[in-house]
Amino acid sequence: MSEKVRNMFADIADDYDRINSILSFGVHSAWRKKTVLESGAKPGDRVLDCATGTGDLALEFKKTVGHEGYVMGTDFCKEMISHAPGKAHKENLVVDFEVADAMDLQYEDDSFDICSIAFGIRNVDDPAVALKEMARVVKPGGRVVVLEFGQPQGLMKGPYKLYSKHVMPAIGGWISGNREAYTYLPETSAKFPAGDRFLELMNSTGSYSRSRAEKLTGGIAYVYVGTVA
Repeated sequence: MSEKVRNMFADIADDYDRINSILSFGVHSAWRKKTVLESGAKPGDRVLDCATGTGDLALEFKKTVGHEGYVMGTDFCKEMISHAPGKAHKENLVVDFEVADAMDLQYEDDSFDICSIAFGIRNVDDPAVALKEMARVVKPGGRVVVLEFGQPQGLMKGPYKLYSKHVMPAIGGWISGNREAYTYLPETSAKFPAGDRFLELMNSTGSYSRSRAEKLTGGIAYVYVGTVA
């Protein structure tokens, strides 16, 4: 993982949740619920959430898999993940959290039913390596689920480009004191393959028997679901 990216997330960790809610108008919560739904998670499943950040997607999975299920949330930035245990405790949810790199997971093969990553795959040094590693720790027939930003087209293209290029850095920078971080995040989103192009990347790893994409909010985000071969 890039040390620069790690330090950037460490610097904005304390304000990350508040800024996300403001910049997304709260819709990121609905995106996470949709991700869990599309994953096919059910009570008793074992889930690994990579790039968990402050733990929101891991907590959403735990609500679905229940007491009989298990959720581990991991992140490469200890400052981000340090916020997650307190949030789990506040919601009376038992979730484990630890520092881990999505490109080099410390878990055995076929250990989980589902592995997820939300808004993190574009930040790893090699997304294909991460997609292969996530598939490795999932049982054959299990799912790898990716929630990531896209590039909306049509009527939404212009307004979204204006918002992400100018409004996000201004608001994110003002609250966090790190404008560079909130310039970097939309820039990487704009360059990262979305839709069919991301499915091509996923399929190129040879780790999946099939894959599909679900467009969210006009293409501002996508949920990708790959079935492990």
